[in-house]
Amino acid sequence: MWHPPHQNISDIRLGVHLGSPNRGGVYLSHLANVGDAGKSTAGGQILFLSGQVDDRTIQKYEKEAKDKSRESWYMAYIMDTNEEERAKGKTVEVGRAHFETETTRFTILDAPGHKSYIPNMISGASQADIGVLVRMVTFCHWTPWEFMNSISGFRKCTLIFDLVILKVISARKGEFETGYERGGQTREHVQLAKTLGVSKLLVVVNKMDDPTVVWSKERYDDIQSKMMPFLKSSQYNVKKDVQFLPISGLLGSNMKTRVEERVCAWWDGPCLIEALDAVEVPPRDPEGPLRMPIIDKFKDLGNVVMGKTESGSICEGDSLLMMPNKAVVKVPALFCDEDRVRYADPGENVRVRLSGIEEEDILSGFVLCSVAKPIPAVTEFVAQLQILELLDNAIFTAGYKAVLHIHAIVEECEIVELMQQIDLKKKKPMKKTPLFVKNGAIVLCRVQVNNLICIEKFSDFPQLGRFTLRSEGKTVAVGKVTTLPTVANNA
Repeated sequence: MWHPPHQNISDIRLGVHLGSPNRGGVYLSHLANVGDAGKSTAGGQILFLSGQVDDRTIQKYEKEAKDKSRESWYMAYIMDTNEEERAKGKTVEVGRAHFETETTRFTILDAPGHKSYIPNMISGASQADIGVLVRMVTFCHWTPWEFMNSISGFRKCTLIFDLVILKVISARKGEFETGYERGGQTREHVQLAKTLGVSKLLVVVNKMDDPTVVWSKERYDDIQSKMMPFLKSSQYNVKKDVQFLPISGLLGSNMKTRVEERVCAWWDGPCLIEALDAVEVPPRDPEGPLRMPIIDKFKDLGNVVMGKTESGSICEGDSLLMMPNKAVVKVPALFCDEDRVRYADPGENVRVRLSGIEEEDILSGFVLCSVAKPIPAVTEFVAQLQILELLDNAIFTAGYKAVLHIHAIVEECEIVELMQQIDLKKKKPMKKTPLFVKNGAIVLCRVQVNNLICIEKFSDFPQLGRFTLRSEGKTVAVGKVTTLPTVANNA
């Protein structure tokens, strides 16, 4: 959390309301960075241009990359910090980092986009308000950026902003096509971003400096025209909620300052930082009941949990409830970034030291909440599902099993009943109860899990009521919780 410098935490009531400035007049936003098209390089470049990384560190990374015969990867080393990521050139874990503009403080969540790490990406994206979709423009084999900053990153990472996703796309010929064709990761990233509540999408066309592109307007326009219909079908308002812009993540062109006319004469739009600053982040209710899904935990003078306050606020000294195990806990200390604070408002990514609970009694997907207004804990719920793409020969019917991803929860589930199918033309329920449905169908169904999970109706808490279903490494459906049992397992 940002706070004015040189003030003791006891002197100020720390906290930032998303959508409104804090005492320093700085807005808070979380950005997700996804794709295989150079997102970590772009994220590292943003941190360098904003003064978060010094020249000596960059020189060190240049030498390390050269020693590995990966000279062009050095900027990605800022975000990809472990040896596996550097060796493979792929983001594996969700990274986290911060930078500030004159008006906004951004948290970057660098999420894996490669299909093998999509679950990590889902975790990262769920914490984002802004999505940055990074695409490569160059003319050769394309791999999409790992899904923009993962929901859960608490370490240094690439690009994730609250309710906005930055999707990085490669302009290199063949790389965009590979990620965008049927079954490609770009499509899955966009669908997941929308499902996870990322309402704003920045589509960043990267590698515009590649020798096969050389800032070609024709190539840029071709990518935009191909993506627009799919973005519309994913329920993005392409006029209000989607913005395309070209960059070179490696050179830093059109990122902090606008690209020079001699380099790209046809671009008269904003640079990346200007576009991010202009995004309006939706407000959250600081007076609402506390809801903080647990992303991770660790030991540090006690048990510390990490997560994002989706609703309500947390104060040092609070008594809270850990659901679904109904444990009453105390908050001896609270941290935003590396700073100890007394207070955190909704939208904050925080670390909370807890007393009154053992480490083994805390799992990812548990939720810290108000004692007076606990979150429902259920093993069954009714949801509206949209079927995206079933695996070959699969039938979506009662008995269908998949893996449920909802906020930080990953749980096996079963469809126990198909209740109603929605007529896509009339947008009304059909009279006949379906026995099975096909790709593209929208159906109301009853979902069952083995263990208690903490969720909300989508109409009450969208962030805790939307989910994806995955099977054999693919996203097969997206949905929203419509009805919970009358008597949920509350405290």
